[in-house]
Amino acid sequence: MRRLLLHTCCAPCSAAIIEWLLANDIRPIVFYYNPNIYPREEYEIRKSECTRYAQSKGIEIIDGDYDYNHWRESISGLENEPERGKRCLQCFKMRLWATACLANNYGFEQFATTLASSRWKRLDQIAEAGHWAASQFGNVMFWEKNWRKDGLSERRLILLKENDFYNQKYCGCEYSLNVGQH
Repeated sequence: MRRLLLHTCCAPCSAAIIEWLLANDIRPIVFYYNPNIYPREEYEIRKSECTRYAQSKGIEIIDGDYDYNHWRESISGLENEPERGKRCLQCFKMRLWATACLANNYGFEQFATTLASSRWKRLDQIAEAGHWAASQFGNVMFWEKNWRKDGLSERRLILLKENDFYNQKYCGCEYSLNVGQH
C-alpha cells in the first residue's frame, strides 16, 4: 500500500477523499495544519471532527501548530484582497509549504491537499501553491488531483450526513467569516 501525506482542512472535505484513497490502495497520513482558521473555537471544532473521522478509519493524524499570528504575518498587506484572490494563494502556499516540509522530513514521496475538493477554492491557486511548495524540497512531489470529480463531490455530501459532521459556513479565516463561503 502506497503512503501519502494528506493536508486536511476539515472533515467534510476529507471524508470522501480518505475513503477513495483507501479503496485505491493508498494509505493517507492526515496532516491537520490550518492556522488561518478563526476564531480558535472554530479551529478546535474542525480539528476535532477531522480527528474523529481519521480515528474511525484507523488513519494516523498529525496535528500542526495553531499559530494564528504567524498566519496573519504571512498574509500581511493582503487583508483587503477578495476571496479567491492573492490572500488565498498566500494562505495556500503557507499551509502547503508546511505540508511539503513534513513530507520531506518523514520520507513521503508525495503529498496532496483536501483544499482541492472545495468548490469555493480556485484549483489553479491550489496547484500553483502545491507545486511551489514541492519545489522548495528536492524529494517530494505535489499530487495535483481534482477531488471534485469522479463522484467525490456527491459522496462528500452523503458522508457529511452519515457522519453528522459539523459543516462550517465559511472558508475559515476572519476575512471569509462574513462571506458565508461553505
